[in-house]
Amino acid sequence: MYTIMQKYLAEFLGTLFFVYVILYTGNPLAIGAALAIAIFLSASMSGGHINPAVSVVMAAKGRISTTDLIPYIIAQILGGLVALEIYKKWKP
Repeated sequence: MYTIMQKYLAEFLGTLFFVYVILYTGNPLAIGAALAIAIFLSASMSGGHINPAVSVVMAAKGRISTTDLIPYIIAQILGGLVALEIYKKWKP
């Protein structure tokens, strides 16, 4: 079983990777592959939401607790912002 912090880290890293690929490539096939990889790698740990909208729906459906919802969303937003900062620092 994974700790709650590992779940948040999985959402953070999955979102970071996914958003970075979006920013770096803009290629729909690469973006689709990145999303599939992020979900595949984080699904068993955190559910592989990688998107605040998905997390909201999963909480509404009862798949994650409502107390986990805000930390999931924060981890995802921070992952996206870190991806943006990495991209800005090393953009092509």
